[in-house]
Amino acid sequence: MTNVPSKVSIIVPVYNVENYLAKCLDSLVNQTHQNMEILVVNDGSKDNSEQIIQEYAQKYPEKIKPFNKENGGLSDARNFGIDRATGDYLGFVDSDDYVTPTMFEEMVNLAEKYDSKMVICNIQKVDQNGNITQKLTQIPNMPEKIDLNKNFSVFSDLSYFACNKLFKKELFSEKRFKKGAHFEDIQLIPQLLLECDVIAQTQNFHYQYLERTDSITKTHTERGLDILKAVEDVEIAFKDSQYSNKKSELKNFQIFEGVYSFLAYLAFVKDEELFYKMSDKLDDFLKQRDIKIKDILKYSRFDKNYLLYLPLKKKIFYLLFFAGQKKLIKKII
Repeated sequence: MTNVPSKVSIIVPVYNVENYLAKCLDSLVNQTHQNMEILVVNDGSKDNSEQIIQEYAQKYPEKIKPFNKENGGLSDARNFGIDRATGDYLGFVDSDDYVTPTMFEEMVNLAEKYDSKMVICNIQKVDQNGNITQKLTQIPNMPEKIDLNKNFSVFSDLSYFACNKLFKKELFSEKRFKKGAHFEDIQLIPQLLLECDVIAQTQNFHYQYLERTDSITKTHTERGLDILKAVEDVEIAFKDSQYSNKKSELKNFQIFEGVYSFLAYLAFVKDEELFYKMSDKLDDFLKQRDIKIKDILKYSRFDKNYLLYLPLKKKIFYLLFFAGQKKLIKKII
């Protein structure tokens, strides 16, 4: 009797991506892993995305499951897909990106080989001609199988994208992406990691993240404060987790996501009043957690001082901010 491979549900939220959707769906219907469903959730698109979805659903009825809903944002569309997924494992692919043909076959094999509820692959950024512009290695210098009790430093080192990971569906039994929140991955994925004893990884660059030239320049607004709220939600989950005694890793997470990620966003806030308001929120965040400037400057990621590896302009911005020179920063930027 032949063993049926574990079923994978891939959730693809779609919103106005008519120029990119076909390439994304082609990469999913041509996966070497055979037991898959692709839940394509049209989140109120106003372009021809729905027509493309229906064409693929007719061509690949055994793989594509099309859904159409009112616009509710990325988290809402992902949650819609999670509620309807029937797979043993879940994956999330953004509709303007694409993946290698063997991505999910390898990740399922690793999940089952190591009894891991979460598997991670590397990401590479590509331009619209398919040229690689940047390679993003996720967990360097570690084996395929990572025992979190022995290597919990990954909690504060990981980039918490949802799109380059495979999840055991049971991780979502009581958790969903936070609707209406920006930075929903930072809010949820660390909480899912806390439910794992072991994670697995491949060093293959399976996920192709498209850097679009036609995307509207993102305005940096007060929504950036959602980064700090996301960290707060993770802190609550951390206290009740099996890793609650690992205080130094929590502090490093607070520094990486709550300080460096937040400052990376703040650097692009053009409105001066808002810049100072958000700066004050960060100051409050640091005081409430007793995070000192020396802690931030000493912070290392993958055993390397994080600040040393930043681009010069960002490094200057951060150092001026830590020195309390906010007015000087505004003159420079």
